[in-house]
Amino acid sequence: MSIVITGATGQLGRHVVEALLQRNVPPAEIVAAGRSIEKLADFAARGVQVRTMDYSDAASVAQALEGASKVLLISGSEVGQRVDQHRTVIAAAAAAGVELIAYTSIANADTTGMKLAAEHQATEAILKDSGVPIAILRNGWYLENYTEQLQGTLAQGALAGSAGEGKISAASRSDYAEAAAAVLVADNQAGKVYELGGDHAFTLTELAQEISAAANKPVAYQDLPASDYAGLLAGFGVPQPFADILADSDLGIARGDLLVSGSDLRELIGRPTTPMPVAVRSAVAAV
Repeated sequence: MSIVITGATGQLGRHVVEALLQRNVPPAEIVAAGRSIEKLADFAARGVQVRTMDYSDAASVAQALEGASKVLLISGSEVGQRVDQHRTVIAAAAAAGVELIAYTSIANADTTGMKLAAEHQATEAILKDSGVPIAILRNGWYLENYTEQLQGTLAQGALAGSAGEGKISAASRSDYAEAAAAVLVADNQAGKVYELGGDHAFTLTELAQEISAAANKPVAYQDLPASDYAGLLAGFGVPQPFADILADSDLGIARGDLLVSGSDLRELIGRPTTPMPVAVRSAVAAV
């Protein structure tokens, strides 16, 4: 038996490997797969199998999945290329005869109109047609999407966006990683679809207020037209196509696309999700 974590060199992937180890999965039964095994040397030193895997290299994918019983397909980071990359992994999983492939999708994938969701929607369709038993982990926004930008937010004294007063059910990467680990070690997960989000949704206005309180510095939310927000992001060095996608995602937030109802995440991890104010205070203290 082995559980393969794809994209294990990324932040979410590393958290999942750690979560599996914390659940006492034997290290030899965990495969951490990524483009650079040098970045996985610390896991190898703890007995975890490490294998080279590039989503765009079918041979490396097949080799990484050899002998796998379960696979966590962490969605790729190369927007625009992800459908073909994911198809390669799914085909290799089918050929390997895995008993489950879990995929990190996006919240409300079946109803959202966000441009960022299109590749997730396509991947879910491929999975359903693959014949492989699947579990879908529809992850909401990461708290880190905001806390990792705090230095710039504090320097500008403003949090910009185009989300209006839309609510976001965000949680930490470690929360989502623990949920993925819980699904991977559990039985009877085939066919499950989990909508995953934080316990307490918040608006960007409320986020700005928490940042202001934690930093003891005025920080206001500045709501902009999507075209202006995309231009602002591009001015900070974000490639224009991705800036447009991020601005469109904020419009999705305004519509409620990232508001997650239910308690799937809390139930999977067996504890409350990380509160936004706690994440903000911790991030401000580290700045």
